[in-house]
Amino acid sequence: MATESHGADAVAAGHAAAESAGMPQLAVETFPNQIFWLVVALVATYLILSRVALPRIAAVLAERQGTITNDIAAAEELKLKAKEAEAAYEKALADARAEANRIVDETRAAIKGDLDAALEKADAEIAAKTAGSEKAIADIRAGAAEAAAEVAKETAKELVAALGGDADGRSVSAAVNARMKG
Repeated sequence: MATESHGADAVAAGHAAAESAGMPQLAVETFPNQIFWLVVALVATYLILSRVALPRIAAVLAERQGTITNDIAAAEELKLKAKEAEAAYEKALADARAEANRIVDETRAAIKGDLDAALEKADAEIAAKTAGSEKAIADIRAGAAEAAAEVAKETAKELVAALGGDADGRSVSAAVNARMKG
């Protein structure tokens, strides 16, 4: 039984040593093995990253940078085109305003010319009608004066005859003419 107790003591001592050492990763006896596998894992990770992942990431970053650069260049080009379009619009607007002002001035001058011609024609027509009317009024006045003189002579003859007098045409005419002249 001594051997059995000696074997049991060794197992118990091994367990006690393992429990007192703490974590097996921190056991100094296993450091070389851990360091070897650490180096193997780091080299494998480095090779995988450098050969597979990093080139893909670099390609994506380069593509994004190229896209950004192209977009910035396109934006600058569009900005220049927009400025050119704005300048062309402003020029066209100024030209249109100038053309509109010119057309307004021409139309105003044409209307003024037509109006002046129409006014001259109307003035001439009014002057002609006024002259005609004045002549007609003068003729009417002359005719009215003659008719009034004639009526006055006839009335005077009739009155003198009605009153029992004898009046010759010459003396009645002279009397009526003298009275009408004032």
